[in-house]
Amino acid sequence: MKRERVAEDVYVFYSDAYAQAAAGVVLIPEGAIVIDTLPFPDETAEILRFLEGQGIPRARFVVNTHFHGDHSYGTCLFQGATVISHRFCREALVQWGEQRLAEAKQQMPAMQDVVVRFPDVVFDEEMHIHFGKRTLRLIHLPGHTEDSIGVMVEGDRILFSGDAVMPVPYIPWGNREHLRKSLAIVLTMKPEMIVQGHGEILLRGEVAETVESSVKYLDNIEVRVAEVIKRGGTEAELRKIDIEACGRSRIPLDGLVSQLHQANLRAIYKQAKRSRAF
Repeated sequence: MKRERVAEDVYVFYSDAYAQAAAGVVLIPEGAIVIDTLPFPDETAEILRFLEGQGIPRARFVVNTHFHGDHSYGTCLFQGATVISHRFCREALVQWGEQRLAEAKQQMPAMQDVVVRFPDVVFDEEMHIHFGKRTLRLIHLPGHTEDSIGVMVEGDRILFSGDAVMPVPYIPWGNREHLRKSLAIVLTMKPEMIVQGHGEILLRGEVAETVESSVKYLDNIEVRVAEVIKRGGTEAELRKIDIEACGRSRIPLDGLVSQLHQANLRAIYKQAKRSRAF
């Protein structure tokens, strides 16, 4: 696991085991606010050890940016913390959490001691957490999933975007129109830095270009899939649509972005076929 200090009392932790997933810690006089957890318990346990090394016996809050296990499975390790999420996140964990975790345990023995932890506090559009001079703004940013949120550390202007911002937008679980709107909201927030749900931190000079190119990517893949469908092409032909031809690099996340790109194409294809949009 990699740890990076990005501001006074603000830290980012990265998974070495799965897709450079990111989690954050904001230290406050009353303890700590944890933003997402890491995919595997041994990685999240390192965050706990870090807090202990800072003289912090426990986290006060854990914020889940969305229900996906690579960001939420470690929540159960933070005993005594209040868990915060969007209302839809809690609903998704209640509906699918146990089933998805059972499937994960069949494939990964390291997950055997994980249990689903349901959020204690939920919100719909926006929520603020205040501790002394620290303010965190939690805002709904749907698109990757219906329940996705971002967390802005005010003052430092650091946005923990969850998977609303990634090296390649990822929509099979979500809605590309909602994601376009959420990316527009991200620009209006004017962050000095974005901690993506996966991958490298975006600095101020990179934010606008990256977000705008994400919107263009969503436009490009919609056009490319429409072309395949209009000429009567099959789903198998989507493999010919290269990620770089759609405006994103194949390098980030050790090449995993190409798999995410193909999943995006298949999701649009299947949705279009069902709705006969093209």
